[in-house]
Amino acid sequence: MTSRKNPVPPTRAELRILNALWELKSGTIEEIIHHPSFSSPPNYKTTQTILRIMEEKGLARHTTGGRVFVFEPAVSRQWVEKMCVRTMLEQNFGGSPAKLLVNLLESGPVADEELDELEALIRNYRIQKGELPH
Repeated sequence: MTSRKNPVPPTRAELRILNALWELKSGTIEEIIHHPSFSSPPNYKTTQTILRIMEEKGLARHTTGGRVFVFEPAVSRQWVEKMCVRTMLEQNFGGSPAKLLVNLLESGPVADEELDELEALIRNYRIQKGELPH
């Protein structure tokens, strides 16, 4: 899956459609709006408009299947996750992962198991970067 030259994270509505498309792999508007991830089906025309915008942004693409368009995601879930985190870091934490983590830890109780997992993730990241011996 490709990414855009000037990446823009998806809006909430676009992300809901992308989640359905990632699960479906590809689908018509009808299949998308009836995906179980929606508690009630979104409006057909609204979804069609959002999909057109998503194509302009490079988030989705379509092929023609008979008389209907078949849509598929043009970006991976991992790309979107990274883009959203990067945007959040820049907009809210001055680009500082440490500030994000401190805010996360101070926002509510964190189980000891989760702290252990975070410490292990940081240690493994440093090992992969060659900062710590194996």
